[in-house]
Amino acid sequence: MSMEQEPDWDFKERDVVILKELAKNPQVSSRDLTDILDQEYDIDVSHVTVSESIRKMRRAGVFREAIIPNEAYFIFALMEFKFNPEHFAEGWRDAMEYIRDHENTLFYFLSDGEYQWKSVMMFPTRQAESQWIHNFYKDHGAVISNIRNSVVTNVLHFGTNPELFDALPRSE
Repeated sequence: MSMEQEPDWDFKERDVVILKELAKNPQVSSRDLTDILDQEYDIDVSHVTVSESIRKMRRAGVFREAIIPNEAYFIFALMEFKFNPEHFAEGWRDAMEYIRDHENTLFYFLSDGEYQWKSVMMFPTRQAESQWIHNFYKDHGAVISNIRNSVVTNVLHFGTNPELFDALPRSE
């Protein structure tokens, strides 16, 4: 499933509860999740069914998983890219793919506003971050008129609030 495709998934109540519980504890086993479904939500299914539901939702792109190291090990930076319209047409794809596919990129997205490309990147040192910016300008500077970078100094919250899954449409 590519990131550009919207998942085609028909949510059952069980699926929503599984997502909520995984958001609370991504390491919960399917056996423990089966017990939680039964005791807290009165949903009686086998651990095999729970495991299969998780596998199918993952394969369909309903949720993504990533290993994110503790911020004590890396410098996290928010990079925002402002276009140079004069040279954009010739080099935008190479620049976009360079950012998207770079080993330091954790999260890359498009937004509105003056700085339309944004990424959260991880670097082992501030010097590595500075070198990355230098190399990017050297290789793709014609496409970009400015990079605004902000170092993330403290991660105060990271995770999906389980209650957000209550807004998903359900079948049944």
